[in-house]
Amino acid sequence: MSFPRLRQALLASALLGASTLVTAQANDTAICYNCPPEWADWGSQLRLIEQETGIHVPQDNKNSGQSLAQLVAESASPVADVVYYGVTFGIQAMEADVVAPYEPAHWDEIPDGLKDPEGHWFAIHSGTLGFMVNVDALDGAPVPTSWDDLLKPEYRGMIGYLDPSSAFVGYVGAVAVNLAKGGDLDDFSPAIDYFNALADNAPIVPKQTSYARVLSGEIPILLDYDFNAYRARHKDGANVEFVIPEEGSVVVPYVMSLVKDGPNADNGRQVLDFVLSDQGQAVWANAYLRPVRESAISEEAREVFLPASDYARARTVDYHDMAEAQREFSDRYLSEVR
Repeated sequence: MSFPRLRQALLASALLGASTLVTAQANDTAICYNCPPEWADWGSQLRLIEQETGIHVPQDNKNSGQSLAQLVAESASPVADVVYYGVTFGIQAMEADVVAPYEPAHWDEIPDGLKDPEGHWFAIHSGTLGFMVNVDALDGAPVPTSWDDLLKPEYRGMIGYLDPSSAFVGYVGAVAVNLAKGGDLDDFSPAIDYFNALADNAPIVPKQTSYARVLSGEIPILLDYDFNAYRARHKDGANVEFVIPEEGSVVVPYVMSLVKDGPNADNGRQVLDFVLSDQGQAVWANAYLRPVRESAISEEAREVFLPASDYARARTVDYHDMAEAQREFSDRYLSEVR
């Protein structure tokens, strides 16, 4: 073979090898938006997915609102394969036509109210909103037990809540305090009034999950879910308590969707199947979440939850109406809260 022909053959072989490598990498990957390792123990879930399926899912620290905005921006050329977010964002993603219908494994075990009938979104677990409190960081102040307590001057600079105009858990906090103060999904004035009153106590309002900032004591009191507080106390050994406020709170599901025209759709479907499998659901249960498949909650996990009498103060809502109200609330929050 002449040298030019040999060079051409070697180049073709190299290109073929590169193409094969790219294909192999694509075949071994699924992109998930909003799968942060510190939130809901996604770190363990992602490692287990790779171990059991061979599919690598990179960590991603977006919040629900950022994920939806990215899906919409990329709709002509999607990057993600699956997405995880609060239920209201799942409903909005369906309406924006950026997710595809898919009925994952164990579809029939997901209650009807916790999934879109065609599979555009479906719950994988739920959480109850309350106060995640680092007791050691309170400087001697008592653990707050009510929404009204957070307005007291001894908690000035100690309270955090995620931006409710962007992060889903922030919006859940707004829904919870709004209902506790006599509002409803058609009238968020009580929540707006509450956040303006809370502004006098110099709250910390991050946009991203702030688990580590609670453990460090930087944010002594965070409006967050039960599962993060239980994880902090029972896994990370922090002196953290979880409080469901006396005036009441809400329970909400977190959901996943298959992205429409995602580049690795088959891998995305396998990921969705896995998080609803016995193994996948057990990760959520062991992270103190309530899996959508109740049978996956171990007795050991149940023992760390607050008594049922405390959970009786938390209620469900019409999640479609909650989604419909979200944009108007966000606009009001941005324009009216100091």
